[in-house]
Amino acid sequence: MTPERGPKEQAARDICAVLRKAGFRALFAGGCVRDLLMGVEPKDYDIATNALPEQVMTLFPRNAPVGAAFGVVMVIRPEGLFEVATFRTDGPYLDGRRPAEVSYCAEEEDAARRDFTINAMFLDPERDEVIDSVGGRDDLASRVLRAVGDPAARFREDKLRLLRAVRFTARLGFALDPDTRAAILAEADSLHAGVSVERVREELVKMFTEGRAGTALALLEEMGLLAVVLPEIQAMKGVEQPPEYHPEGDVFTHTRIMLELLPEDCTPTLAMGVLLHDVGKPVTQTFEDRIRFNNHDKAGAHMAREITQRLRFSNQESARIAWLAESHMRVGAIPQMREGKRRLFVTEPGFDELLQLCRLDCLSSHRDLKGVEWVQQYLASLPADAPRPPRLFNGNDLLLLGYKAGPQFSKILATVEEAQLEGTISTKGEAAEFVRQNFPRE
Repeated sequence: MTPERGPKEQAARDICAVLRKAGFRALFAGGCVRDLLMGVEPKDYDIATNALPEQVMTLFPRNAPVGAAFGVVMVIRPEGLFEVATFRTDGPYLDGRRPAEVSYCAEEEDAARRDFTINAMFLDPERDEVIDSVGGRDDLASRVLRAVGDPAARFREDKLRLLRAVRFTARLGFALDPDTRAAILAEADSLHAGVSVERVREELVKMFTEGRAGTALALLEEMGLLAVVLPEIQAMKGVEQPPEYHPEGDVFTHTRIMLELLPEDCTPTLAMGVLLHDVGKPVTQTFEDRIRFNNHDKAGAHMAREITQRLRFSNQESARIAWLAESHMRVGAIPQMREGKRRLFVTEPGFDELLQLCRLDCLSSHRDLKGVEWVQQYLASLPADAPRPPRLFNGNDLLLLGYKAGPQFSKILATVEEAQLEGTISTKGEAAEFVRQNFPRE
C-alpha cells in the first residue's frame, strides 16, 4: 500500500474513526481497496459500515442522502464527497439496474453481492488489515477479472456490469476469467434492457478516457457489446483503406490504434472525437482509381452528432465532437490557406483538441507529422496575448446597414473577420464599406 497518506485518504480514515468511536464498524470498501493494494492513489474512498443511514446522518450533519433508501449517504468534507454505505444484501433485481429492496447484513454478505472480486474487498483502516471473503486478493495477484459468485446472476442484476467488466479488464491490463467471459457473451444482446442511456454514456466515457482505450474497443467488439451500444463503430470492421496511406489496416484497426495512443485522463470530447472521426467512412467508401472516402468528414460529422445526441451528451459536447469529425481533414490544408482564414481556423475553440487528434491520426497510419509540426510552429509564432482580436462587426451592425437577418449573416461576418485578420480592414467604417462592396443588398 502507499506509504504516504494523501488528504482524501486521511479524511476517509477520520470518517471511519468517528464511526468507530460511536460504536460502529467502519471499513474502506471496493475500488479504493483494490487501488491501494496495487499501489495506486484512489480517486475516491468509499466506506462500508454497520451504522444505519439515519445514524450516519446524525454523526455527519453535512451530508447528502442520495441513496438512503439503499443504505447510502454522501458525507461532505472539504476534501470531497465520501460515500458511506451500510452493509447490505440486495433483494431481487426487477429492472436490470437496482434491487427492489435491500436488507442490512454482515460484511461477508455485502461482499457477496458486489460485481467483481477485486472490487469486493474491505480494508480495516485502524489495523491496515485487508478483509477478503471472495478471493479478490488472489485474483489481483493473478491479474484476473472475475465476477463474484455466479457471473450470469451478477450481470442479470445490473446489465451495466457488462461494460464495467470491459473497462476494468482493459484499464488494468487483466485477463477475463473464462466463466465471466462466457457470461458476458451470453448476456451481451440484453445490455440495453433496463440500463439508462446516461449510465451507458458515463461508462463509455470512463472507458475511453482512463487509458488503454484501444484495448477496451477491441474487447467491446470481441464480447459482442460494440454492435449493441455503437453499431456505427462495429460497421468500421473490415472497411479496407488505401494501403499507401493506411498501412495499418482497416478503419476499425486505425481507430483502435488511435484510441490506444490517447493520453490517460484526456477530455471526453477528444476521446469521442477520436472514436468517431472516421465514422463516416463505411457509408462513403468507393472503389475508383483506388479506395476513396469522399466527404467522409461531412458524413461523419452528421453521424457523430446523431450518436452523441443518442447518448445524451450535452449540446456543447455534441457540437464539439461533431466539429472534430468534420474538421480533421482541414488541418493538412492549413499551410495553403490565406492568412485570415488560417487565423480564424487555428483560433477556433477546441483547435488544440483537433491538433491532438490529427497527431494521433498520423501516428496511427503513415506516421508523417510534417503537417502537424508546421501548424505547431505557426501557432508558436502568433502573439501569445491576442491571436484573435475582437470582431469589428456583428449582426446588429449588418441590420443597421439594412441587411435582412438570415443564414447569410454568418458567412458575411466570417468574411469580414478574415479580412480583419489579414489586415485588409482595421476599423468599423472600413468593415462597413467592405460589406457593401462584397455583399450587395438585394
